[in-house]
Amino acid sequence: MTEARFAARLAARIETWPVAGSFVIARGAKTHVDVVAVELSDGTAIGRGEATAIYYHGETSQSVLDQVLALGPRIADGIGRSELLRIMPRGAARNAIDCALWDLEAKRDGRPAWSLVGLDAIAPRASAFTISLGDAARMEADARAAAPTYPLLKLKLAGEGDIDRVAAVRRGAPDARIIVDANESWTGRDIAAEAAALLPHGVELIEQPVKAGHDHLLDGIASPIPLCADESCQDRADIARCVGRYDAVNIKLDKAGGLTEALLLADAARAEGLDLMVGCMLCTSLAIAPAMVVAQQARWVDLDGPLLLAADRESPIRFDRGVAHPPSPALWG
Repeated sequence: MTEARFAARLAARIETWPVAGSFVIARGAKTHVDVVAVELSDGTAIGRGEATAIYYHGETSQSVLDQVLALGPRIADGIGRSELLRIMPRGAARNAIDCALWDLEAKRDGRPAWSLVGLDAIAPRASAFTISLGDAARMEADARAAAPTYPLLKLKLAGEGDIDRVAAVRRGAPDARIIVDANESWTGRDIAAEAAALLPHGVELIEQPVKAGHDHLLDGIASPIPLCADESCQDRADIARCVGRYDAVNIKLDKAGGLTEALLLADAARAEGLDLMVGCMLCTSLAIAPAMVVAQQARWVDLDGPLLLAADRESPIRFDRGVAHPPSPALWG
């Protein structure tokens, strides 16, 4: 990857975006999302980035904003992406700045950001659409409504009653591809038995069955459906504990701390024989645009954050029957 070093002026703010209805997972429901938007200007070009706080790490939109603003003097003196990796911890704040640096370099060079990675183009990718956690009847109805538009559905699960939920969704969407996210709720359950019960319903991936840090519970487990690490894999430092326990890792730019680390994580995971999934937090299209770069390598793509909002940014990512199209340079890159 090429890299330049820029002196830039930093601007950042918290933005609140309403959710379309509510977004429900095992940890609770959300009716809006607060994101931190960053702009870096060198006087002629402006680079933009967006991040959503990783709440299960104790991040808040305010703490992320404070981290971003604290780096203002270093950015004014000139900073590159490699230096950013050294001086900031992983997380949402670094993600917003890192993605803005990629965008600024692309704007200064007058070429797409993905070309800086060495890609010839960005291909459209089919994305999952999330079915929020609910009772079986509600999830069946939601799946029936979504299936004509979204061929790949991602189900939020909670442990008790999950088999009934998945069976109901399959009734509502008989032809859809299905992946499920246990959100750590299968800790203490018979993982192999739970997975075997889902196999007749055509589930092709199970995300984060156990709590992060309890990954040893997967030692010796022979799951008939691939297991994917989400909370258990933040950046490259977590790859070693995933090998032999998971079949794939879910890369999210907010977790990894930016596109730079996400690409390095993808390389490290693939070197260990792990498949890739690329995911997102609740967010606008500005956060999805750089994730589309990582999505070029991923077997599973889950970039529906903007689709779950009541509104999106100008020049948003275009979704056509669940397929995410390359971002416009007016948005990012």
